[in-house]
Amino acid sequence: MDNIFITIGIAFASLFPVINPLGAIPVFCSLTSDNTDEYRKKMALKTSVNVFFILIVFFFIGELLLDFFGISLGVLKIAGGLIVAHTAWEMVSGHHKLSHEENTEVETKEDISFTPMALPLLSGPGAIGVVIGLSYTNQNHLIFYSGTSIGILLIAISAFISLRLSMPLFKLLGKTGVGVLNRIMGFFILAIAVQLVFNGIFSLTNP
Repeated sequence: MDNIFITIGIAFASLFPVINPLGAIPVFCSLTSDNTDEYRKKMALKTSVNVFFILIVFFFIGELLLDFFGISLGVLKIAGGLIVAHTAWEMVSGHHKLSHEENTEVETKEDISFTPMALPLLSGPGAIGVVIGLSYTNQNHLIFYSGTSIGILLIAISAFISLRLSMPLFKLLGKTGVGVLNRIMGFFILAIAVQLVFNGIFSLTNP
């Protein structure tokens, strides 16, 4: 890819539906409802920074991980597609992203930016699988790595904006409105998951 803007666009478009910052709004609002606006701003910023570093680390070491464990790109795509499909199904069916036990645990935490917000809600296994897939190419020049890194940075910024505006958006749309948007996004993410599995099977059957 010789055009850095195309590279940025591909990275952003690949990650945004899987990250789904809007889907994290209800959880973030629930966990910070009794806190100050300054605290929410701090958690939103720290969460976005954690998301960036998690994704960028796996992007740069992704190919090494696959080679170390002897995993082919086709297998990774199938595994990633199944994980993304599971997440999408939970969104479509309206299941909570956190279990009752996880909710109980995070209620006593002062810092929710790494867990549960960055992991597993935003930069979870599905997103990590996507960035590893992005890393596993024959593009070894500066444009590819810098463009993808910028795309990941834009994803982190979008997560910050969504979380920073979470309370106003939640009040504007209401729980029902956010739920509807989440289900719509879940449908498209499910389609992406099916495409990932198809691409993985195609890669394995057409080496």
